[in-house]
Amino acid sequence: MKLISFIFLVACYDLVETQNHPSMSGENLDEEELEESMPARKKMKKKENTVKKWHDYETTASITICGKGDRDEEVFAHLQEEITPIQCFELLYSDELISYIVEMSNPYALQRNHTLNTALMVAEKPSLAQNLANILSNGKCSTNKGSNSACSVHEWNGTFKNEPVHFKMTSVCGHVMSLDFTGKYNNWDKVDPVELFSCPTEKKEAMPRLRMPAFLAQEARGCEYLILWLDCDKEGENICFEVMSCVQPYMKSDVFSPLVTYRARFSAITDKDIKAAMLNLVRPNENESRSVDARQELDLRIGCAFTRFQTKYFQGRYGDLDASLISYGPCQTPTLGFCVQRHDEIQTFKPETYWVLRVTASTSEGRELPLEWKRVRCFEKDIANMFLSGIKEIKEATVINVQAKEKVKARPVALNTVELMRVASSGLGMGPHHAMQIAERLYTQGYISYPRTETTSYPENFDLIGALRQQQGSSKWGSEVRALLANGINKPKKGHDAGDHPPITPMRHASESELEGDMWRIYDYVTRHFIATLSRDCKYLCTTITFQIGSEIFSYSGNTLVEAGYTEIMHWQAFGKDEFVPVLNVDDVLKAHDHRLVECQTSPPDYLTESEVITLMEKHGIGTDASIPVHINNICQRNYVSVGSGRRLIPTNLGIVLVHGYQKIDPELVLPTMRSAVEEQLNLIAVGRADFHAVLSHTTEIFRRKFQYFVRSIEAMDQLFEVNFSSLKASGKALSRCGKCRRYMRYIQAKPARLHCSHCDDTYALPQNGTVRIYRELKCPLDDFELLSWSSGNRGKSFPLCPYCYNHPPFRDMKKGFGCNSCTHPTCPYGVNSTGVSSCVECESGVLVLDPSAPKWKLACNRCDVIINIFEEASRVTVCEQACGACGAQLVCVEYRAERTRLPAALTEMTACLYCEPSFSALVEKHRAVASRAQAPRGRGGRARAPKHRNKQPKDKMAQLAAYFV
Repeated sequence: MKLISFIFLVACYDLVETQNHPSMSGENLDEEELEESMPARKKMKKKENTVKKWHDYETTASITICGKGDRDEEVFAHLQEEITPIQCFELLYSDELISYIVEMSNPYALQRNHTLNTALMVAEKPSLAQNLANILSNGKCSTNKGSNSACSVHEWNGTFKNEPVHFKMTSVCGHVMSLDFTGKYNNWDKVDPVELFSCPTEKKEAMPRLRMPAFLAQEARGCEYLILWLDCDKEGENICFEVMSCVQPYMKSDVFSPLVTYRARFSAITDKDIKAAMLNLVRPNENESRSVDARQELDLRIGCAFTRFQTKYFQGRYGDLDASLISYGPCQTPTLGFCVQRHDEIQTFKPETYWVLRVTASTSEGRELPLEWKRVRCFEKDIANMFLSGIKEIKEATVINVQAKEKVKARPVALNTVELMRVASSGLGMGPHHAMQIAERLYTQGYISYPRTETTSYPENFDLIGALRQQQGSSKWGSEVRALLANGINKPKKGHDAGDHPPITPMRHASESELEGDMWRIYDYVTRHFIATLSRDCKYLCTTITFQIGSEIFSYSGNTLVEAGYTEIMHWQAFGKDEFVPVLNVDDVLKAHDHRLVECQTSPPDYLTESEVITLMEKHGIGTDASIPVHINNICQRNYVSVGSGRRLIPTNLGIVLVHGYQKIDPELVLPTMRSAVEEQLNLIAVGRADFHAVLSHTTEIFRRKFQYFVRSIEAMDQLFEVNFSSLKASGKALSRCGKCRRYMRYIQAKPARLHCSHCDDTYALPQNGTVRIYRELKCPLDDFELLSWSSGNRGKSFPLCPYCYNHPPFRDMKKGFGCNSCTHPTCPYGVNSTGVSSCVECESGVLVLDPSAPKWKLACNRCDVIINIFEEASRVTVCEQACGACGAQLVCVEYRAERTRLPAALTEMTACLYCEPSFSALVEKHRAVASRAQAPRGRGGRARAPKHRNKQPKDKMAQLAAYFV
């Protein structure tokens, strides 16, 4: 009976595969052709390799026949007849067919997509998803590119909740959603900043070009389970609920049910950790997610309100601020406050003169010992001279005490995020933001454990020996590790257990050739720190000899190494050479000479290093281990501080004036106490001891009142700005004429670049990060302003613009911040209707417009960064009124000089379609100005649509006016 069932199974499978693969059916091959394509069945030895996989399945597989998407009863399992399934299989099919079926078949079902439940897994990054899939599938997953081109989908079959399941592993790219104000409240010009404290907010796609919500919805369609592999911190919990919201309508069951959605908690990308996490899934933590929501909303409302008001107020009055934004942040500003406070201490420091009494003693062997005065220093010169005169004539130094004491230099506690950032800045010369990016990459590649942790204590069950053994083959520290394993490790010091993740440790061995550059430097430190925590303390002998000369007491100290301990591996903390310590006894007498007074001065403190700022932020509770490097990076990028030698943070003039202004109006805006109190409330939300809405409303109301007082008192800060910065009238250089008063406006190049008319007292924003010039002394036909040309460089875009239209769009379909290449004026020779050639070949709404940067002719999209270089060395290129009958693009006329022509038959002038004319194709080269959205092109360039605004121009003036105003 079992043999018959097996033959029936094979026949059913054959039928299914014949339907899916017509090349295997009789429709395409007759019996003779099929027979010729198969090897002889007599070669049984070759079949042993072919059916090897089937042998593995023989005793474990449960193959079923499926109907209408439901699993049927088992057809066969554990066959024990005289004719085994393999023998029967071999009799029926050839080697190639057996190989094909073994590769394509599923040990659980013949039609897995209709019968197996599907579990969707989501990681935080594509690289992490790939590593997790390889571990969980034992390297047997298949990989396909996702529909958004940024994420891949890894698939395999396995077991979940004691049933066969089809797994799909994919990822997001950080946060899926971001918080923002609703539409109209994003207009700086029309919204009073105080409204931002109470206006509605909404979640928007964090990166619209990735289409992440749509991608997740597509992959979640029909799935029964959701398993979340996001980073195990508060931000990771928040992303969990973002993913759940995206897939909720498409899952078979409610994603908020504990039987549907699971959370994996892990601290390292190793087989052991990942498989253990899969066996111990938990629920996502909604309280931690809500605390992140609260932080996001508070930072958005507070930061945007202050930033908008400050930026508009001060940039409208001063021209040399050199900052695109005058921003305020609840964490960023107290961080800046630490730096300015140290600057103020340096500026107000007054050096004092003091004197030190110095004497040198000599041993019988002639070795000189510089003696230290017990009184250390004296600030009165007359008194110091009195001490000197009291011993000047005494030429002997008598030993009155010899003390030798063994001291210990303690090994470090386990490594956490803050310490890693400190060392990266002070010891490796890396900014904390960059260092954490490197650490993230090492983590996702499985070299180190999760790099965001506050814990400095290893868990009781942490396999210290196993992690140490992985390093014994290293050429850098292998000998120290082997000695440590042979002699026994030292119990690590008890550190702080924050209850989040284990300390940062190496998870596998790596060599310098494998990791290069900054990745190796971070890995090298993490590994050495880990080994040092298991090593012995450094021990040394400190010998202090006390001398008496007259009535004054002096001393000499020297250190001698007893046991190097952990300094053998952390060599930068090692002792130098042993210091000379003479063998002396009490009452021994040495020769004293060279009595003198040394004049010294007290010195001011130095500027704070990044490492010291990180320490202060941790001490006062400013930010989290994840956000600390971001806040430091922000004050650097916004021109509030500059990074000096030794990675010291030196406040700029703007940063100093801002902090002093806050201190003048409301010191709490810059003190760390406010943010520290807010962080405590957020932590209470995370542990379920505070209400989300209560914390949010209370904190928002406090800052709303502070903001209103700040606005009323802004003149106090403005007085400081007036002293330190130049007004708009006195800044910049004359460039172009104003269309209202016909006087020259001043071009202010300092960030943000803008034009200012001192007569009209108007300021006009300009495109940033480029060069602005007069455009052929032409005027805008709408407002009489002189046109400008903006360029981002030789390989970038350029376009003409009217300063007034750029800030006040004249047409409804033209947005603020666009130039003449987007202007839909019906007759203007510089607008899109006169210079547009065709729709962009990549983006949906863009038009390819003739770039005015002759003689390097190019077409540039007025929306995205696509650029098409055309007609090199042409003397003139123009866009014609006629359109191509084949593709709808405007015809282009090109002219060459006779000696430089590249046209066929040595022509000097030719008018044709850029896409359809074969002789033009060799003269076109497409590229991008900068990285832009990755979107699928619309077929070949020759199939581009005609531009939307390329309408035929009305002939009479009244029709032109009507078209213009309508």
